[in-house]
Amino acid sequence: MNEVKASETKPRTPRGERGAEEATLLPPVNVVEDSRGIILTADLPGVPKDALLLQIEANTLTIEGEVRLDVPEGMEATHAEVSLPRYRRVFTLSKELDTEKIGAEFVNGVLTLRIPKADFAQPRRIEISVH
Repeated sequence: MNEVKASETKPRTPRGERGAEEATLLPPVNVVEDSRGIILTADLPGVPKDALLLQIEANTLTIEGEVRLDVPEGMEATHAEVSLPRYRRVFTLSKELDTEKIGAEFVNGVLTLRIPKADFAQPRRIEISVH
């Protein structure tokens, strides 16, 4: 089984610079493995595509998104369930996964990542020779 670990570190300041920790929301994530790799889905309601950042560094996957809730002009929200303006989740990926071939789709606030296994980790059939 591939190893995908979630980390809850938040090493960003409001300006996006490394430094003091900023409180963030942890988006709910599902990780499903099959023979070809893993499929990771993350719920990021209120995050538009242009405010979503996906980053791979070494074997670390970072998902970040800024929540933008539109309130009509002249009105203000009297109640909001989302109290923090940013989602952030960090995962350590197995070396069996090919991070060069990640596919990403973002539809209706749901991010879907398909991370295939590296060629060396793919199941393969061994031919048997008869002498």
